[in-house]
Amino acid sequence: MHSALATVLTRIAAHEDRDRTALPPLYDAIDPEALTTVLESNADVTVRFEYEGYRVVIGPHPDEVTVIAEDR
Repeated sequence: MHSALATVLTRIAAHEDRDRTALPPLYDAIDPEALTTVLESNADVTVRFEYEGYRVVIGPHPDEVTVIAEDR
């Protein structure tokens, strides 16, 4: 798993006061393998997706991760 994806899961789990392993599979929202390929391509890209009520933004560099709670 790409470190940016691990960061996403860690931040959401902390916000939800849950263990990362208690979160639903990430592949319910995105294809983690395809996203890893994009992030490792050395291209300046920004990827946005929703997961478990959060807006996630990765990029334009792979170490830039933003997790925003949607209105609940």
